[in-house]
Amino acid sequence: MFTLLDQQATGIDFINEVRDEEGFNILTYRNFYNGGGVAIGDINNDSLPDIYFTANQLKNRLYLNKGNLQFEDITEKAGVGGTGAWSTGVTMADVNADGLLDIYVCNSGDVDGKYRENELFINNGDLTFTEKAKEYNLNNEGYSTHAAFFDYDLDGDLDCYILNNSFKDPSKIELYRKARQDPDAGGDKLMRNDGGVFHDVSREAGIYSSIIGFGLGIAVSDLNGDLLPDIYISNDFWERDYLYINQGNGRFSEELNSRINYCPVSSMGADIADLNNDGAPEIFTTDMLPADNYRLQTTMAFDPYHLEDLKYRANFHYQMIQNCLQLNNGSGDFQETGLLSGVGATDWSWGALIFDFDNNGSNDIFVSNGILRDLMSMDFRDFLADANRKKGGPNGQNAYTNLDFIRQMPAKPLKNYAFVNKGNLQFQDQADALGFSTPSFSNGSAYGDLDNDGDYDLVINNINSRSFVYENESEGNHFLKIRFKGVKENPFGIGARVTAQFGDQKRVLQNFNTRGFQSSIEPEVIFGLGNVARIDRLEVTWPDKRSQVLTDIAADRTLVLMQEKAAPGGAAVATEMAAMFREVGGEVIKGNARHVENRQNDFDQEILLPRMLSTEGPRLAAGDVNNDRLEDFILLGATGDPDKLFLQNPDGTFRFQPVPAFIRDAGFESTCAALADFDGDGDPDLMIGSGGNDFRNDKFRFVVRLYTNDGKGGFQENVQGAPQVIGNFSTLETADFDGDGAIDVFLGARNVPGNYGLPPQNFLFRNNGGSWTDAAPPELGDIGMVTDAAWTDVDADGDPDLIVVGDWMGIHIFTNERGAFNSNTVLPNSNGWWTRVQPADLDQDGDMDFVLGNWGLNTKFKASPSKPLTMYVNDFDHNGKSEFIINWYPPLDDQPAPFATKQELTAQMPGLKKTILKYEDYGKLRYETLFPAEVRAQSIAYRTDYLESAVLWNNGGSFSLQALPVEAQISPVFGILTGDFDGDQVTDIWLGGNFYALKPQAGRHDASRGVFLKGAKGTPMTFKAAERPLMYVEGEVRDVKAFDSAGKKTILVARNNDRVLAFRPPR
Repeated sequence: MFTLLDQQATGIDFINEVRDEEGFNILTYRNFYNGGGVAIGDINNDSLPDIYFTANQLKNRLYLNKGNLQFEDITEKAGVGGTGAWSTGVTMADVNADGLLDIYVCNSGDVDGKYRENELFINNGDLTFTEKAKEYNLNNEGYSTHAAFFDYDLDGDLDCYILNNSFKDPSKIELYRKARQDPDAGGDKLMRNDGGVFHDVSREAGIYSSIIGFGLGIAVSDLNGDLLPDIYISNDFWERDYLYINQGNGRFSEELNSRINYCPVSSMGADIADLNNDGAPEIFTTDMLPADNYRLQTTMAFDPYHLEDLKYRANFHYQMIQNCLQLNNGSGDFQETGLLSGVGATDWSWGALIFDFDNNGSNDIFVSNGILRDLMSMDFRDFLADANRKKGGPNGQNAYTNLDFIRQMPAKPLKNYAFVNKGNLQFQDQADALGFSTPSFSNGSAYGDLDNDGDYDLVINNINSRSFVYENESEGNHFLKIRFKGVKENPFGIGARVTAQFGDQKRVLQNFNTRGFQSSIEPEVIFGLGNVARIDRLEVTWPDKRSQVLTDIAADRTLVLMQEKAAPGGAAVATEMAAMFREVGGEVIKGNARHVENRQNDFDQEILLPRMLSTEGPRLAAGDVNNDRLEDFILLGATGDPDKLFLQNPDGTFRFQPVPAFIRDAGFESTCAALADFDGDGDPDLMIGSGGNDFRNDKFRFVVRLYTNDGKGGFQENVQGAPQVIGNFSTLETADFDGDGAIDVFLGARNVPGNYGLPPQNFLFRNNGGSWTDAAPPELGDIGMVTDAAWTDVDADGDPDLIVVGDWMGIHIFTNERGAFNSNTVLPNSNGWWTRVQPADLDQDGDMDFVLGNWGLNTKFKASPSKPLTMYVNDFDHNGKSEFIINWYPPLDDQPAPFATKQELTAQMPGLKKTILKYEDYGKLRYETLFPAEVRAQSIAYRTDYLESAVLWNNGGSFSLQALPVEAQISPVFGILTGDFDGDQVTDIWLGGNFYALKPQAGRHDASRGVFLKGAKGTPMTFKAAERPLMYVEGEVRDVKAFDSAGKKTILVARNNDRVLAFRPPR
C-alpha cells in the first residue's frame, strides 16, 4: 500500500549524517543518536504540502512541493538552513498570524557549543524566510527537543510550549521528593503570546520547568471533553511523564498520577487520537522494549521490584519498559492496553504516529525505529566497566579513547512498525505487507497528503541514510479532507474539533499538528470513510467554542470550514457514563473493613518468580452467623491483621463485631474460609485455611482452623475439630458430597512455599460427625497448584460434583458417583493460569455453566496450543532445592526461550556463570541447550495454552470453552459476580481484578475498573461489554459478594491492602 519513492524521482536527497568525533559524541552528549525531525506544511498556500527536515551536524533542508510528488530543494534561497546548530524538533505554525506557515526549529547539542538558541523562520510570502526568534522571545537556549503551538488560554492567538531535555547528567542529579517543583533554566517552558511577543508563564500556569525534566515527546489534545487543550509530555529516564489538564483559567493541573496508572520508563514519541471510534482520544507513547528474545536479553536491564516500589514511593509513579497505549474512558481517565493491543514492544522506538493508513475509518499506528549504536548492549556495558577498571587501552598500554569505546557498541538497523487496526482493541504489525520492510535508523516522521489524492503519505528522517518518502497507494475507500480557515490570530484553526456522523457511526478528529517525535503535520484533517459516500452530519467546534453544523456532505473532496460562519454553542463532550451502582461503603460499613497486607518481597526468596504469591488475598466469607435472618460477612486477614466479623443490621448496614479468638490468631495468614454447620448443631461455624508464602519453615502457620459458633455469632476455636493437615491453602469449598447430612470439605493448596512448581498436597475430607476421613481420589491429591474450586451438580444427577482450577492447570471436573470420585474430566487445551471459578446457569437451560477467571491478555505472556508457555521444575544445580524455568514466545520469535534474564538465572544457579559468559550467548540459548538431556528428563513439566477469562458451557454431557470479550481480558480476574443486573431477564457477568506485584519485566496489571458484560439470548448465548458500567472499582479486587440488605441489593468488593467497598443502586 505504501511505495518507497526513489530520490531521483522526488528530488528529496536529504540525509541526516551523524558522525562521532573524539570531543563530541554519544559519550559526551547523551542525545547524540536521537536524530532529526520532519515538518509537513504548505508554506506558499498553493495547496501542495512542502517538507522541512532537521539535521544534527549539517544544514536543515526545505523542499518545495512542485506537484506529482516532485520536490525542489529551496533551502538556500529560502534562508532556512539554520546556523549549523544541532537541530532536533521542527514545527510549522503561523506564529505571526498572517496566513502563512512559519518554521520553528528546536536546537540542542554541545552544552558548551555555539548556536544553541532555537530559531524562528518567519515566512515572508515570497518563498523566503527571516529568522526572528529573538524578536518574538522564542530564542530558548536549552536542550530543546520540540515545540507545540496552540491556544492554551483561549484568547485567540497561538501560544508555545517548548519541550526541553535537562542539561544535567541524570546519573548525577540529586533526587528529592519536590525536585520537579523547582524551576531550572533548562526546564520546559510555556510561552504565552502577548500581542506577538512570547513570555514565560510556566510557573504561574502550573507547568514543571525543573532540572529533572528529560522531555522527548509532546502531544496536545482535548483529553477530557471540556473543549480545552490538554498536554501530554514524554520524559526519558526515571522521571515520569506529565499529563497537564487545562483548567480554563490560564492554568494547568498536572494529573498523571491520578489519571494514568503507569507510563513508559524511557518515554520517547507521543501521539493522541481516537483508536476505537468512541469519540475520546487515546494516548500512545513509545519506549524501547524489543520484541525478540535475542535483543531482549542482550539490550535490556530491568530494575528489581524493590527499586520500582521505592521510586513510586518517592513520587516517580509506576513506570514500565514498554510502549503504552492509554485507553480513554471518555472523561480523561485511562487504562493501559499496550500489550493487550499488540503494540507494546517495538524495540528502540522514536516516532509514534496515529493515522488512518487506508481510509477505512479506523486509525492505525506507525512507529519509527532504530538507534545508531546500541547504548544498552549489556555486553558493551560489561566491556566498558572492565575497561574502566583496568584503565588500559586496546593494547594494554594507552588509555582508551572515546572512539575506541564507541566502536565496541553494536549497530543494527531495524525495521519500522506499521500496526493495522483490526478493531476490538487489536492491532497487527503489517509493516512488510504495507511496504515498510527497509531496516533503518529512523527518528522523526510525519504524514501528509503530498499528492492531494485524499490519503496520507509518509515522510521519515533517518540517520546516515536517505530519508524515506512513502506514497500511499491505497484505493477503494472514500474520504473527506477538511481545511480550516480561522479568524484573527489563528488563521489555520489550530485546536478545532470535527465530528463526522454517518448512520450509527461517529468519527472525531482534532486539529493539532505537533505529533510523533520532533515532527509536525499539515494543519488539516482527513476522515477515512470506508464505503460511506456521504456524511449525514459534520460538526466543527472552534477553539473559541463556537460551532457550526453541516449536513448531507458528499465524500471524496476537500471542504474548507470557515470560523467566521460559526455560532455560539459548543458544548463539552465528556462521555464517561455514571455507573448503575454507587459506592456507599462509608454509609453501609460501620467499622474498619480494611485488609492490611504484610509487606514482603517474594523475589528475595525465589528470584525466578514472575509474580508474587503473597498478595492474592483477601477472601470474604458470608452467612447468617447470629440467626437473625440477615447475612453477615467475615473479611479474612493477612499475617498480623486479624479476621474481622461484620454483622448486618436490620437497616442494611454492617457493624464490626470483635471476636477475641480472631485477635488471638492474628499471626496466621487466613487465605480461604467457609461458613457452614460443621458440627451439626444448626448454626454456621467457620473453617479457615491458613497459608501464605512467607512462613517456609514454620509448619504451624499452615494449619486448618475451626471456630464453632454458639448460635449468636460468638466463635471459639476448636483446635481438634478441624482436619489435622497442613498446607498453603487457597480454597476451602464445602458440600455434603456423600449425602449423609454432614458437611464435607475440599481443601485446595496454592503452592509449596519457597518451591514454586512443586505440586502441593490437596485434600478431600469426609465429615464423620466429629472426625475427618481423607476421601480424595489419587489424581486429586497432587493435581497441581490449585487456586479455586466449586461444588455444583454438573451432570444433573442430584449430587454435587467438584470443579477445580489452578495455576498451570487444566480445568478438572470430578464427577460424583454415590460419594466416590472416579471420573476426572480434563478439558482439552484448557491449561491456564486460572484464578477463579463461579458456577451459574448462564443460559437458563437447567444445567450449571461456569465463569472462569484467568490471567487475561494484557500481558507479555501469550499462550496458545501452537505456542504454549512451558515451565520445567527440577533441582537443576543439584543443591538440594528445586528451581524452575519458565519459557515463553516473544512476539517475533517462533522458538520458545527462558523468560528469566541472565542476571536472574545465574543468581539462582551460580554454576551457570561458568558456561554463560556473555549476554550474546544467553540470547541464543534455549532450555534444551541449557541443561543436558538426562537432567531435563527428570523435570516436572507444565504447560499453559489458554490465558483468556472464559465461560465453560455445560452442553448436557459435554463442555465447550468460550473466551469472554476482549474487555474481560484487560487484567487478571479475581472477582466474579453473576446475575440479572439490568432487569432484562438475562444473566449478566461482572468481573473485577488487577494484580500489581509482578517483576518489572513482567509488567503491571492495573487496567481493570471492573468489567460489566451484558448477556444476550441466542444460540449460543453471547456477552458484550455494556455501555453503562455496573460499578467503578479501582485497586486489586480479590473477592466479591452480593447481599440483600433491607430490600436493597448490596455488593461488597474486597481488595488487597485496601478497604472493602460497598455498592448500591442510587436512591
